[in-house]
Amino acid sequence: MRNTIALTAAFAATIPLANWLIGNVGTLCIPNGPCLLPVGFGLTAPSGVLVVGASLVLRDMVHEAGGAKAALIAIGIGGILSALFATPALLIASVLAFTLAELADLAVYAPLRERRLWLAVLLSGIAGAIVDSAVFLWIAFGSLEFIEGQIVGKLWMTLIALPFLWFVRPQRIAA
Repeated sequence: MRNTIALTAAFAATIPLANWLIGNVGTLCIPNGPCLLPVGFGLTAPSGVLVVGASLVLRDMVHEAGGAKAALIAIGIGGILSALFATPALLIASVLAFTLAELADLAVYAPLRERRLWLAVLLSGIAGAIVDSAVFLWIAFGSLEFIEGQIVGKLWMTLIALPFLWFVRPQRIAA
């Protein structure tokens, strides 16, 4: 139960943190737009991308510890906290993107998690990154201009987390 609460809190915290980063941290800040960071391959993305990438893995860990309901509760908590840091457009975009990405993630993650956790995390991370990026960019900025960078940045975090998950088995997450 303690792990579920800790993981839910960590996941929920990624939503306001990502929203704050988008408006405050980057190598280039576009007036009335996002602050950007390089993510590799000549691509840039809004700076919240790395936190959102980590959230995709945290969401899977929350799912292991407390189920899909815990992940959806964490999105709600994160949305409420985001109201302190984000403009209304960013708030709506991030909560809707997190929710729809959670549903896409769940559709991929749930059937695979028992057989191969690493594959479930990787493939659900890809699905979540694509859905989250498209929904967020379109609603927040009315453009898909940075979608490639968004997806690459989020997948970097998923790939970084995979070795960690090798050591953290679902039995320990749920404990």
